[in-house]
Amino acid sequence: MPNIKIFSGSSNQDLSQKTADCLGLELGKVVTKKFGNQETCVEIGKNVHGEDVYIVQSGCGKINDNLMELLIMITTCIVSASCVTPVIACFPSAWQDKRSKSRAPISDKLVANMPTMKGANHVITMNLRISQTHIFFDIPVDTVYAEPVVLKWIRENIFEWRNYTIASHDAARANSVTSIAEQLIVDFASENSKW
Repeated sequence: MPNIKIFSGSSNQDLSQKTADCLGLELGKVVTKKFGNQETCVEIGKNVHGEDVYIVQSGCGKINDNLMELLIMITTCIVSASCVTPVIACFPSAWQDKRSKSRAPISDKLVANMPTMKGANHVITMNLRISQTHIFFDIPVDTVYAEPVVLKWIRENIFEWRNYTIASHDAARANSVTSIAEQLIVDFASENSKW
């Protein structure tokens, strides 16, 4: 696969390595450090001139630090890369997709626009909490759905899985839970269900 470079943020280097291995590519060298005032510094250790760059960085863990690291990596690469695509397995600010009260922000939209503002051409994410998040992006976004892998994992790893109930912790995920439960032919419950 010529012209493709994959870099990993610090949030999930295992996922990045497995992605690169599946594609038969090497991860590009990235050095991340913090200055004394906790400001993030990222250095890309490979020439990306004319390349299609994929930056794997999740929005879990230290969300704000990981997001800033991703934005710095995009800014660093976009100067000479042909295309920059952040691969965000866990989209940050997914819980802030609507106003919960007066004068509350819709941070989901802000975060969706940040990669665009830094020059990203495309975003790949996984299982957005709600599908309407797609409308917040100003660039193409592709969502990878984990449902087939989750179904396979349940069938292979959970003893007597047919005796379980699949539950959703919030209404936004109820559709996904219902779909998984229907395919497994088991009961399901959401936050609105009577237990």
